[in-house]
Amino acid sequence: MARVVRPVPAGLRGDDAGSMTTSTARHGEVRIAYELEGSPEGEPLLLIMGLGLSMDFWPEEFRRLLVARGFRVARFDNRDVGRSTHLAGLGVPSAVALLTRRAGPYRLVDMADDARAVLDAVGWDSAHVVGVSLGGMIAQTLAGRHPARVRSLTSISSTPSPRIGRPLPHVLPVLLGGPVRDRAAAAERMVRVFRVVGSPRYPHDEAAIREAAARSFDQAHDPDGIRRQLAAIVSAEDRRPMLRRLRLPALVVHGDADPLVRPSGGRATARALAGAKLVTYPGMGHDLPADLQPDIADEIASLARRWSPTR
Repeated sequence: MARVVRPVPAGLRGDDAGSMTTSTARHGEVRIAYELEGSPEGEPLLLIMGLGLSMDFWPEEFRRLLVARGFRVARFDNRDVGRSTHLAGLGVPSAVALLTRRAGPYRLVDMADDARAVLDAVGWDSAHVVGVSLGGMIAQTLAGRHPARVRSLTSISSTPSPRIGRPLPHVLPVLLGGPVRDRAAAAERMVRVFRVVGSPRYPHDEAAIREAAARSFDQAHDPDGIRRQLAAIVSAEDRRPMLRRLRLPALVVHGDADPLVRPSGGRATARALAGAKLVTYPGMGHDLPADLQPDIADEIASLARRWSPTR
């Protein structure tokens, strides 16, 4: 099947945590756009974002908190998102295919190998890996397939199986709404999404959400790509048998008010990972509230200290 490869623009952006250049990793014909920040001597940490969201949705303050705790942070656009390859030639899964969990044009293992390609491109033999939502599923798969590449695993707002922690009925229609015509409409839609899935106890930074959504629209508006990613999620195998074989420091973070991946997903992930620490935040939904970011960054830093190169 033909693949559509979108060019990745190179450009510098200033940032208090250090200037960043968008670079490209290669996984076969797929190109993955990534950025680095923090001291080159820092502990390597890879951030993996969730369904349909570009790396710009990692909150800037959260990244700064991680850099301040001694990490060298890499983040990237998953395939079919942002400045990475969009696989338009692979078609669009139908609603029936998604409902019946039919396999899509690629799998989570392919997305995990995209993440491994980023590690290769950066020159990291291994890294601490943090994934949120779909990113948590990718992180789990990366650890299972390539355990030597993962120093520690942090799974946020995620699940080890598409049958565990399934979303509340009113959530998916919001995520899979009709097309938007321009960047302003895309920004407003993302604000509406986070009003539904976000944390009821904490305020939402709607200005930051609008900015990230508008920037993502400019880079590559691709609702079909979201459906291809969703097909990889719903058709995935149960990862618990794979996770039970892992022996690595592990942290599971979840909100007790998450309507998209219910708290049972976090509990199942923690039970499958030997020695994992489960942190459940009251009133947290399917986002990273600013008030909780320092504590989550502390938990990740504490986890990283448990890693030993001789394990």
